[in-house]
Amino acid sequence: MSTLRLLISDSHDPWFNLAVEECIFRQMPTTQRVLFLWQNAETVVVGRAQNPWKECNTRRMAEDGIKLARRSSGGGAVFHDLGNACFTFMAGKPEYDKTVSTAIILQALAQLGMHAEASGRNDIVVRMDGEVRKISGSAYRETPDRGFHHGTFLMNANLSRLADYLNPDIKKLQAKGITSVRSRVANIADFIPDISFADIRREVIAAYFAHYHETCEPEYISPEALPDLPGFKEQFARQSSWEWNFGQAPDFSHLLQERFVWGGVEMHFDVERGTITRCQIFTDSLSPAPLETLAIRLQGVVYRPESLQSAMQELIAAFPEQQKELSELASWLVNSIR
Repeated sequence: MSTLRLLISDSHDPWFNLAVEECIFRQMPTTQRVLFLWQNAETVVVGRAQNPWKECNTRRMAEDGIKLARRSSGGGAVFHDLGNACFTFMAGKPEYDKTVSTAIILQALAQLGMHAEASGRNDIVVRMDGEVRKISGSAYRETPDRGFHHGTFLMNANLSRLADYLNPDIKKLQAKGITSVRSRVANIADFIPDISFADIRREVIAAYFAHYHETCEPEYISPEALPDLPGFKEQFARQSSWEWNFGQAPDFSHLLQERFVWGGVEMHFDVERGTITRCQIFTDSLSPAPLETLAIRLQGVVYRPESLQSAMQELIAAFPEQQKELSELASWLVNSIR
């Protein structure tokens, strides 16, 4: 019986794919070696310890329907589209060794006609016009008895869109988490014009089988053809939840300032695990009572537009004589944290 397992996802949903990855990793026998190949439609994927409000233009993502997904490994924020091919290698210890999976990737690229090399902590690079260009980035995760190596191939990704969503709005965030390092990148299509996911998949699988001198039948999975993984539905619910994708952000502080006709407002938030733990509001408004009340009410509120909108509606109901001013404040506040 083969010690290998090969899964290929027909889904482009990042929450589905990351839930599959997490379930396999937790449940696989340590004697097994797993290769999982997948693609995500338009998504920003952040590292386990990152702050999405710091790393991403969350407002533009909401406007453009771009999903946010948090992975369980470390590292920086990346933008995925169907020009990316994703891979995950898993193995039990002591056999788990990321140099093995890196060698398999380099062999696959060589079979496609590309001379690439491993560089730094987690990149695969090629030389282009005298410069080193990154075509693949990786992240890793280890537990006491197993480990995984996952990453992406830049096939023909829309590289200009990296800046659309990974350049945040100018927000005064004092983040305690990790700030991404952005690298010079290139597409494999710059070297192999007609490259496809099927091409990369074929060569990675061939190199994987060749390395282990074994083969196995691929398992094709999708939301309509769920993998045989106990607890998958619960894991998918967690992976797609606001609490995981946003609420797992490191603690941070946020300062918002605006001047209205009726006065200036300065709001200081301390946010822990996606919840406002402290709020201070300063104003030169002639009627500060509603803002003083708001500062108290916002403690314990989840730091998301819908929650702040609800809190503002309750405030307006409590101070109806200042509805116009508070409605202005509500619109600005909700838009400021999108």
